Amino acid sequence: MAASHFLKFGDCGNMNIPVEELEIGMYVEIPVSWHEHPFLRNNFLITSEGEIRKIIDSGIGHVKVDLGRSRLRGAVRKPTSEPGTSPDEDDGKDVVPPELISSIHDTTITSEKKAGLVIEHSLVMMQNLLEKPSTFRINEAKKGISEIINLILQDDNTTYYLININSHDFYTYTHSVNVGILGVTLAKALFKNSSDHDIHALGIGFFLHDLGKVRINQEIINKPAKLTEEEMREIRRHPADGYKILLETRQLTTESRLIVLQHHERYDGSGYPRGLRKDEIHIYARLCSLADVYDALTSDRPYKNRLEPFQALKLMREDMLFHFQPELFEKFVLMFRAPNHACRN
Repeated sequence: MAASHFLKFGDCGNMNIPVEELEIGMYVEIPVSWHEHPFLRNNFLITSEGEIRKIIDSGIGHVKVDLGRSRLRGAVRKPTSEPGTSPDEDDGKDVVPPELISSIHDTTITSEKKAGLVIEHSLVMMQNLLEKPSTFRINEAKKGISEIINLILQDDNTTYYLININSHDFYTYTHSVNVGILGVTLAKALFKNSSDHDIHALGIGFFLHDLGKVRINQEIINKPAKLTEEEMREIRRHPADGYKILLETRQLTTESRLIVLQHHERYDGSGYPRGLRKDEIHIYARLCSLADVYDALTSDRPYKNRLEPFQALKLMREDMLFHFQPELFEKFVLMFRAPNHACRN
């Protein structure tokens, strides 16, 4: 797996980022000689997805972005404090309910009861975070999410109940918890015995995949009728907006930020924001898309009723399989089988 990269801010408001994270509106400096790329100049403002594709296809790994000359929607700001700090640190005191941690470590309750409590208190945590996703609140939430990930990695019984008693409303914070739990469980099945994947880091990306929805009009998100073309364009902004929030707050690894940016891409190239296909989509984002679609199908939405789990998996296999990597879908289905030793204690 590629090494993880964090933003590096210079004295002049510059940052070095992987080319996969480029956005329209960034003013870039190409760090190679002019004859090694297809552009007339080494410094220019990105104005189209085609220019981003040309940079990626040139084999360039990283570029420098000039924040002062960039024209991003919801512009990336140079942090005024180190990661993990905030001028209003006390605003995140109660992000993680103490009951979440205590229920995770309670050895006196059944696995089913523990799963119910973990979901209940996780919803509170995510609601607290999404009210104001500041650097401090994100860092606080990461601590609670890490505890949930540890539970999933260590306790198969409780994990079985976690993925089978998910909440069915479609508030963003509920969906975030459900997708986080499903995504981490799938990553565990695929990567548990591999040292090449940091399940804690990517798991946090699953929980924060819809972070960008905090910048979308909630009336659009909850609209009970078909969206207009303009409203659909607004909704489709959220992967890029979530990615930008993570840039602004200097959060997560490159791979985990790509979960947020690419979770609506589809294996056949029909997704957004870039229409990536197959291996152009990071494998972590491919995992997240499975969890995202499944939870959407099994949750009540403003415009449709939820499907039962079996119905959702059947629909995904028969009518939507081209959206997903088939091998990953098969692993996803197998997750829902009860472990041999599953019981209510």
